[in-house]
Amino acid sequence: MKANLNPAKGMRDITPYEKEIRDYVEGVIVNTYKQSGFELFETPVVENIENLTGSEGGENLMLIFKILKRGDKLDLKKEGLTEEDLSDLGLRYDLTVPLSRFYCNNRANLTPVFKALQVGNVFRAERAQKGRYRSFKQCDIDIIGDGTQAAELELIATTAKALTALNVTDFVVRFNDRRVLKAVILNCGFTEEEFDGVCIVVDKLDKIGINGIKSEMEDKGYNKTAVEKLIEALKEINKKGTNCLNEYGVPKEVISDINKVLEESNTYADGKYDVIFDFTLIRGMGYYTGSIFEIAYKDLGYSIAGGGRYDEMVGNFIGEKIPAIGFSIGFERLVNQLMEENFKVPDLEKVVLLYEPADRYIDVLAKAENIRKDGYTVSVYEKAKKLGKQLNQFQAFGYKKFAVYNSDETELKELS
Repeated sequence: MKANLNPAKGMRDITPYEKEIRDYVEGVIVNTYKQSGFELFETPVVENIENLTGSEGGENLMLIFKILKRGDKLDLKKEGLTEEDLSDLGLRYDLTVPLSRFYCNNRANLTPVFKALQVGNVFRAERAQKGRYRSFKQCDIDIIGDGTQAAELELIATTAKALTALNVTDFVVRFNDRRVLKAVILNCGFTEEEFDGVCIVVDKLDKIGINGIKSEMEDKGYNKTAVEKLIEALKEINKKGTNCLNEYGVPKEVISDINKVLEESNTYADGKYDVIFDFTLIRGMGYYTGSIFEIAYKDLGYSIAGGGRYDEMVGNFIGEKIPAIGFSIGFERLVNQLMEENFKVPDLEKVVLLYEPADRYIDVLAKAENIRKDGYTVSVYEKAKKLGKQLNQFQAFGYKKFAVYNSDETELKELS
């Protein structure tokens, strides 16, 4: 049987060209975060299944890659088997659940306010399509132990700083609060039990429009008066922003918190980017308890970063309430967009050193090492008969200069 050379569905191979860009982007992000005082740590990709399924991860709970029990623990002869009988572990679907477990397990050795930095692959068994993979990398910063607006301000400023360091400048930070969403939606006449379902529909505003939202909510059987009130609320809040939130039962202190974050973040941004209030920002994770935010880049139909406050998740592991908030850069989306914009890794001088079959190879390697001492990245290859064609190939792979080995003096020449 002929071998299937394609990666598993929803997975992908990464070429040297893309890997070079990915490593550079990750390095810039990590270094920016570390310079800002966030501490890099690592967790396993495999978690105990009960930690994943009990995490209020919204629709992601349906997308967990579950791992079969092994050896004597796997009893396939048992009658009435369920998934719980067959699996005890799963691949993490985000980095927040592992962080929460890690913090509770290690907090005696961590700073009282822990500023966490984590980079790693996560896995979701969703429908594979262009730009959406079943395995993808996330870059998260989180602050655990600070329930004040200082945490929101720092996460927004630091994430924006990382993007700016990559020359990503045309972006907007969209900001909302789950407490605002709940107050407005309940004030319009929906029940507590209907809240999550209504949020899912409102989240489609940019895709189906205001009339589409109205039709879908009516089709789902929601109270028509409540639907009408919510549609009017969406229009009014979109026009007036936070100035009308008190009319919908949003507590004064919540409105004050939002306005403070907006005002101070925009002051800090100094025109480099905007932080705006967006009532239609939902974010699907059920564990969010307060502030939620996303970064919209240019006119793309998706965000390149997102996060929010999850003050209950960490404490659920140990029965305490511990404030926590995080911001995650959508690494794959960011890299894909940069590649579409023909992003080049700066200051990477790649040189190819060519040699003849008669040359002593160990001497060629020594010459390559001498060139590397001058700050170049040097690859060694045998010289082809058709030198022009060979040099054109290396130029297409990003090489800037070439040299032909000479035992005395090897001259670097521009590839052009």
